[in-house]
Amino acid sequence: MMRLNKYLSKCGVASRRHADKLIEQGRVTVNGTKVSELGTIIDDMCDQVQVDGKPVSLPPEPVYILLNKPKGYVTSLKDEFGRKTVTTLIKNVGQRVYPVGRLDLDSEGVLLFTDDGELAYRLTHPKFGIRKVYQVTVKGQFPVELVARFEEGVQLEDGFVATAKAKLVSSQAKSSTLILELTEGRKREVKRMCKTLGFPVLTLRRTKFADLSCDGMRSGTWRFLSRKEIDKLKRKVGLD
Repeated sequence: MMRLNKYLSKCGVASRRHADKLIEQGRVTVNGTKVSELGTIIDDMCDQVQVDGKPVSLPPEPVYILLNKPKGYVTSLKDEFGRKTVTTLIKNVGQRVYPVGRLDLDSEGVLLFTDDGELAYRLTHPKFGIRKVYQVTVKGQFPVELVARFEEGVQLEDGFVATAKAKLVSSQAKSSTLILELTEGRKREVKRMCKTLGFPVLTLRRTKFADLSCDGMRSGTWRFLSRKEIDKLKRKVGLD
């Protein structure tokens, strides 16, 4: 159930104040009957509403999807080189959704999709400080004393100083594994940081994005977010 003026606003017809004027002017009908009383309540699931004889309806609810991205897929809607894209992994959704942020062709892990443009913008804008956690395997034996460099800041080739919280998980002669936590997420930032420190990335997996994880999901599978997860995301960026 919903107030008629709110319904008209959510349909994109007019603001609530202007919707009240349309109602007072007798330009709105509900189930074929002209409505002129402000504060009218309708059943937004069943009632048929028209303005100036034209039917109006609510836009589809936004869709929120979590994909456990596998390696070998490009994070884009299409690819000029004919490579596989992440959108081919998401089928029968009913609406066109877009990836929030990026993961490289050879990277894997948590990737969010939605058609909620405002939420996507806020989740990727640095000022909202959304946390992204990566498990990174680098070439060579990473020295424990170098871990602090991530938090001190690593100056990249374009002059940007990248920072991350870091934890060394294992360090062997051929390869080492680290957990890195970032909030800015510039293009290829993790790989550029590690390379600058002299340790090229061998594998990269994003394990968390704004506290979302793919725990229990097979690589290449996806699921809809729960209402609780959606509400939590919105609160993080001030959309609650």
